[in-house]
Amino acid sequence: MTFIFDPEIQRAVLAHMNDDHRDDNVLIARAFGPVSTVVSARMTGFDGDGGEWVVTDEGGAVTEVRVPWPGGSIAERREVRREIVALYDEACRRLGVEPRPH
Repeated sequence: MTFIFDPEIQRAVLAHMNDDHRDDNVLIARAFGPVSTVVSARMTGFDGDGGEWVVTDEGGAVTEVRVPWPGGSIAERREVRREIVALYDEACRRLGVEPRPH
């Protein structure tokens, strides 16, 4: 069964990702989604199995992207950060982008 995080935890993580890590959202969406011409991406949700983003491409088309956590299922808040950082690092690797230090 998929673990569902408390709504307050979800709000905090989503606000942080969408306010402070907009470029990271775009990199993750480009690397893991079906669209390479991503111009914007917002993290819209997550659960114990992965994260979700709404992605807009150059033509204005909107797509939803779900990406499983690289380390497998999680159930604790501290694990969310670890898995998002792992997604970011893998996105950078896939796209040939130098990741910034964490």
